[in-house]
Amino acid sequence: MPSTTQIEFLLPELQAYAAAICSGQSESEDLVQDAIERALKSGRWPSHLGELRHWMFRVIRNLHFDELRKIRVRREYLAAEKRLSYEASSSDTARDVLIRQAFERLTPEKREVLCLVDIMGLKYAEAAEVMNVPPGTVMSRVSRARRALLDLVDGTQPNEQKVTRRK
Repeated sequence: MPSTTQIEFLLPELQAYAAAICSGQSESEDLVQDAIERALKSGRWPSHLGELRHWMFRVIRNLHFDELRKIRVRREYLAAEKRLSYEASSSDTARDVLIRQAFERLTPEKREVLCLVDIMGLKYAEAAEVMNVPPGTVMSRVSRARRALLDLVDGTQPNEQKVTRRK
């Protein structure tokens, strides 16, 4: 496990790197804190200080890009959701029915991840634990499922549900 002494020694460099790739000080501080937390929880880490330094830089970079990806996906989802709400000029009830019908046409895997994250409100890590997959897998599945749902509602995608034929 990385010792607190090693982390304290690397802290100024970690903070400088995070500040260089983030847009604000509070964001960079949060990023360093998340990286240290991940390092301390990790079961595998380099024991040599030089290797630990590079490893921590990668952790910071990966966490940063994961966050940027989440922001982009949420922004796309919200923009499409806004567009749908403007397009559904009738009532919210009609829009809800349309979304529920599209939801039912999704594959079971996509319905599961949307149910856990968007309907039940679980965090990615919690959904990952339920589904027994890595959190990154949940994030990508949520993104694909949201896109498929929006495509179904827009009418740009045919029926999502796979039909299995019996012999």
